[in-house]
Amino acid sequence: MKILVLGGDGYLGWPTAMHFAASGDEVWIADNFAKRQWELEDGIEPLLPTPTLHRRVQCWNASGSGSDIRMKVGDLINHRFVYNLFREVQPDTIVHYAEQPSAPYSMQSRAAAVMTQHNNVIGNLNLLFAMQRHCPDAHLIKLGTMGEYGTPNIDIEEGWLDLEHNGRKDRLLYPKKAGSFYHLSKVHDSHNIEFACRIWGIRATDLNQGVVYGIETDQTVLQDELRTSFHYDHVFGTVLNRFLVQAVRGLPLTVYGKGGQTRGFLNIRDTLACVELAARNPGQNGEFRVFNQFTEQFTVKQLAEKTVAAGIRAGLAVTIDHLDNPRVELEEHYYNAKNTALTDLGLQPNLLTDGVMDNMLATVRRHVDRVNTDIITPQIRWAGGEVSEAHI
Repeated sequence: MKILVLGGDGYLGWPTAMHFAASGDEVWIADNFAKRQWELEDGIEPLLPTPTLHRRVQCWNASGSGSDIRMKVGDLINHRFVYNLFREVQPDTIVHYAEQPSAPYSMQSRAAAVMTQHNNVIGNLNLLFAMQRHCPDAHLIKLGTMGEYGTPNIDIEEGWLDLEHNGRKDRLLYPKKAGSFYHLSKVHDSHNIEFACRIWGIRATDLNQGVVYGIETDQTVLQDELRTSFHYDHVFGTVLNRFLVQAVRGLPLTVYGKGGQTRGFLNIRDTLACVELAARNPGQNGEFRVFNQFTEQFTVKQLAEKTVAAGIRAGLAVTIDHLDNPRVELEEHYYNAKNTALTDLGLQPNLLTDGVMDNMLATVRRHVDRVNTDIITPQIRWAGGEVSEAHI
């Protein structure tokens, strides 16, 4: 199978590329390195030193661990680059990670919100038109997010909702109640992809992904220069990463509000498994599939308690602080999302066990000297308007 991974320099894009290359697939990746620039602009560095994509590709190809990875540098906003890329590669499967991935980033200013929607929505549209013109039989796998749904007071189905209204029945895309301008961009992407499937007959799978944790895969552990990124900061970091770093540095775990916010989570190994299951089992032409991609549900408070327990096992004294919530969201709510489609295809989850927690904590301890405590505390507030004049 010929795989094109868009956003191949990213936290998930790079491990995905190696995963398919290790299976012997022909792998191409493309990236414009925009996220590295956004990190520089906000004064953010990942916990682990992350080599350039050029260096990582060079190391992988020299390792003999699978097929070579081929790389293209360009921006999905440039439709000519996208058209030329698709015409040259002629992929069987396109894995689309190439978007601004942060809700806080999108909420820091008017400029950040506009850039996020322009980057994500226009890039996705260029991709769809390039598919229609140059590889209409390819299978698009778009990495969405469970955050598209919000926290409705009804069960979250896998993408579609069968309903009856005034005596008539229909099947519609599940209504979305996104919680940030970033999440709204993903909703727009989903609707545009479904429309393209309907009018052009292309096929696509929308993987609405929960919060991913972990950095170790069968390929990233081969050598340091193949590692992926680990963000704990207030812009691109995730809650569990933040808790682990705070525990190691002796800082209180910062729970936003009451901590009853419930989300779906999954191990990075399961992200790779889910993408592969979708790729090896494509839908029919004209079909728009939606899979809810997570393996467990936790509240923020439960994650904090897991981190406290891991700290105790490691001999650390870990405490919890409740901060005023910088986001506008329900802090206690109903949450029951369906996620059977991927398990029906054969997914065998890697759960958040004590062993997994202990391993992640040990990784953070080995790199504790790189922690910058100034970038942990939330500085972006959903109702706060511009962060500074510089962002306007």
